[in-house]
Amino acid sequence: MTISIIAAIGKNRELGKGNKLLWDIPEDLHRFRQLTKNHAVIMGRKTFESIGKPLQDRLNIVTTRDIESFMKKVRNQSLSVSTSFDKFLEKKLIETKKFIEINRNFIICPSLEDAINTVKKILKSKFLNLNSDEVYIIGGGQIYEQALPYADKLYLTIIDRAYPEADTYFPDYSMFPTTVSEEKHKKGDLTYTFLELKR
Repeated sequence: MTISIIAAIGKNRELGKGNKLLWDIPEDLHRFRQLTKNHAVIMGRKTFESIGKPLQDRLNIVTTRDIESFMKKVRNQSLSVSTSFDKFLEKKLIETKKFIEINRNFIICPSLEDAINTVKKILKSKFLNLNSDEVYIIGGGQIYEQALPYADKLYLTIIDRAYPEADTYFPDYSMFPTTVSEEKHKKGDLTYTFLELKR
């Protein structure tokens, strides 16, 4: 399984403020959708809450230590809750208390490590129709920091501007020195670069 991190960051590794992005770049959102479509995506609770709902055409895995509180919020959002699931997953994962299935494309895990192990087992089961064995970590700041030691690749959008108002930052990624691809773009007065890096 390939573990990839995808993020958009400012020139000083800024991620956002108040759980929101500091820029509006439609091309970056398009790239995100194209890369992650029909793949598993792992995110923290705050990132899920900023999105507001599970992403379509993806297996959404949310990590949170307070599963009970998060489950109440999910129920209040009237998301469909599954009454049955693949027996392989029920037996191997739910019994271990490290996996809670909300519906076919929405799973909750208590930690990043549990989320990664859950994806591995799902991929082995061949039950869900995912595009490949690449899984994407999509935020937020704490999850990125936890995920960096596990990651094989980074997909970054580097915005060539400083955002001093930011309150969340991407971790140092100097352990990914190899550039696989680099594309420079411009939108109005904003310049940014799509980078793909590996260890």
